[in-house]
Amino acid sequence: MPSKSSSSRKPAPDREAIRIRWERRNIGLFGGGLGAILIGFILLSQGSITVAPILLVVGYCVLIPLAFIL
Repeated sequence: MPSKSSSSRKPAPDREAIRIRWERRNIGLFGGGLGAILIGFILLSQGSITVAPILLVVGYCVLIPLAFIL
């Protein structure tokens, strides 16, 4: 009985690798997002129920995704 070897499989089509360009702008946005999240959690632990959620949403939903997209 002939054995199936891995060489008989067709190679996967070449896919273009997705690379994140870590330029100064991306690093700044990512750092700003982390800073906003950190300050948001600090304010949340001190009882701020208005500014803290705004900072957390801006950090998680705006700045961090922008750092990866741009």
